Amino acid sequence: MSILAPTPEAIQSAAREIREGGVVVMPTETVYGLACDALNELAVRRVYDIKGRPKENPLIVHLKGWEDLGKVAEEWSPTAEKLAKSFWPGPLTLVLPKKLSVPNITTGGLETVAVRVPKHHVALELIRQAGCPLAAPSANVFMGLSPTRAEDIDPMIDVEVDIILDGGPCEYGVESTVLDVTDDHVMVLRPGAISRAAIQAILGRPLGVTPPSSLRRSPGQHRRHYAPRAKVVLVERVGQDPGLTFSAAVHDEQVKMPRDPHAYGAALYSALRRLDQLGVEVISIESPPTTPEWETVHDRLKRASTPA
Repeated sequence: MSILAPTPEAIQSAAREIREGGVVVMPTETVYGLACDALNELAVRRVYDIKGRPKENPLIVHLKGWEDLGKVAEEWSPTAEKLAKSFWPGPLTLVLPKKLSVPNITTGGLETVAVRVPKHHVALELIRQAGCPLAAPSANVFMGLSPTRAEDIDPMIDVEVDIILDGGPCEYGVESTVLDVTDDHVMVLRPGAISRAAIQAILGRPLGVTPPSSLRRSPGQHRRHYAPRAKVVLVERVGQDPGLTFSAAVHDEQVKMPRDPHAYGAALYSALRRLDQLGVEVISIESPPTTPEWETVHDRLKRASTPA
């Protein structure tokens, strides 16, 4: 599959593919997504099959704007509306009661739907031209690294999709934050690009504790996820080993990482993919600080280092 620049003609072609039940790769501000009509059950099944994703794992539905929320959500609280208007378009996903028109396969058989409005202009234009909400999980093989550049898309995905739109490197490089807002007890189901502190600042109160029973309510909740092929181990110092370090890299199998948590997150998947491509068998990662702003990075490193 050729990778296309997001010209008006390419976006029109991608939108036509989606209307006809096709699957395309679209850029977002978080990671690249495997997009299809969220209301087309056959198209959604194809996305699951391409990824090798378990059918009980819900997908995130992407809208072109707040005004379309009623197309997929049955209702929402004033708290959910406040969060949406504060962070959309952007990398915040809200879990809400779903409308009956949303196929069960899109929501993993749940009575809730995960939904957000992406910030990337190509994604927004594609949704607008397709004329429907888009289900768009990460364009990766299930549990693999999410692509943050078009050229990072796994060949197993590449050969199965109809069009790939290249929107450049992703701004955040990690997936969206997912919140359960089915009632006023707001909980983080998946840490992501929007920090806990930013959300709490809008709410004016702490977020609730997520119970283990919330596992299936959000994508990205498997113990091992977003992982390279190589074994990942967290260490105090990388030394001479292949891996990710805060110090200067001493050879080609090391990557110097930023000390800013947002920049680190944006670079993480690309760095892990680079070492995978070099054939490294074990990737040592210097443990980042444990301060709250590093929560999302620690979540991704924990999942990447969990044995298969």
